[in-house]
Amino acid sequence: MTDGPTYGFDTLQIHAGARPDPATGARQTPIYQTTAYVFRDAEHAAALFNLQEVGYIYSRLTNPTVAVLQERIATLEGGVGAVCCSSGHAAQIMALFPLMAPGRNIVVSTRLYGGTVTQFSQTIKRFGWSAKFVDFDDLDAVRKAIDEDTRALFCESIANPGGYVTDLPAIAAVADDAGLPLIVDNTSATPYLCRPIEHGATLVVHSTTKYLTGNGTVTGGAIVDSGRFDWSASDKFPSLSAPEPAYHGLKFHETFGPLAYTFHGIAIGLRDLGMTMNPQAAHYTLMGIETLSLRMERHVENAMKIAEWLENDPRVDYVTYAGLKSSPYNGRVARICPKGAGALFTFAVKGGYDACVKLVNALEIFSHVANLGDTRSLIIHSASTTHRQLSPEQQRAAGAAPEVVRLSIGIEDVNDLIADLDQALAKATA
Repeated sequence: MTDGPTYGFDTLQIHAGARPDPATGARQTPIYQTTAYVFRDAEHAAALFNLQEVGYIYSRLTNPTVAVLQERIATLEGGVGAVCCSSGHAAQIMALFPLMAPGRNIVVSTRLYGGTVTQFSQTIKRFGWSAKFVDFDDLDAVRKAIDEDTRALFCESIANPGGYVTDLPAIAAVADDAGLPLIVDNTSATPYLCRPIEHGATLVVHSTTKYLTGNGTVTGGAIVDSGRFDWSASDKFPSLSAPEPAYHGLKFHETFGPLAYTFHGIAIGLRDLGMTMNPQAAHYTLMGIETLSLRMERHVENAMKIAEWLENDPRVDYVTYAGLKSSPYNGRVARICPKGAGALFTFAVKGGYDACVKLVNALEIFSHVANLGDTRSLIIHSASTTHRQLSPEQQRAAGAAPEVVRLSIGIEDVNDLIADLDQALAKATA
């Protein structure tokens, strides 16, 4: 099919990137479980390796099943191209890889998933990179944090774990003024609730493990390129603007234009980092995306009802769901996430850390797992698990204080979910 503005989201989530298999007529995208591909002849092979022709060489780089997923995610996000990889964490490293060099830094939001905080505050130091953590609600602080060595800004559209909504247009304006790309993690929102590129983002990253797949079966990541950034406007991004020695001096931006970043992600990123998505994972994610809009509608509907119930419960201190009128981020929802504030939020249990542990242990329908975005409702006590490596100050800044639990609301019967929380809270606060 021809993807374009005449097709709605519900149609594109099923059809974008996919065509009946030319060999068999199979309607569902096949799993191309192969490592390599036969070249037509020596000239064809040389053209592929020289990036003169697009095709399949080796499944570390490209695979037909993964290619369909890349096109579908790029289409849903409104980007020109995408690169899929092995996990959301891999996607973050791959997103930074063409932009960074030893001594360079990124300016990032304090409201990030705990694993991302660790990756940015600790792991990337081994590459000679560094991160400056700033409250992205304080635009002046963001501006002041940017220096000559800054190469990108990074935030989440709906932040994990608190469900905070970032003012993407405002942050994008700061990035534009500095001549820097804005990278937005859109995992919690998905392109159904938020399309960061429409709000000025340069790149969008996903953990496809979460809502895009939606069934808790496989890990994966994606980087979507808006195609709008001028990588040659300054000398800050030589990987994209300067001659590439591994390709006989080819300049990615000069040669591939809006697709420069996407081609670099495959030809350099996947080639050398090897963070490849396997075709089976791509297949599961493609099937998950087919019902994305239907699932997200129920996720949001359930989350709103549960957040309202929790907010009125005397055993609960506060709820962070941005969909609530009491939330300081509620005013952003209509602008940034017009179809809803997602299904991820936290609430504080009266009784603190110990009450949170009792609550988690008493639940029957909610699963205690380190994941989110599943059809099943999930809970975790972030301070003792996903964010335990952070200091108390970092935990509170990230929305993962000791008295807080994170909910990822699924698509079950909402009355059953409320009843489960009710009985668990009774035991936790007795």
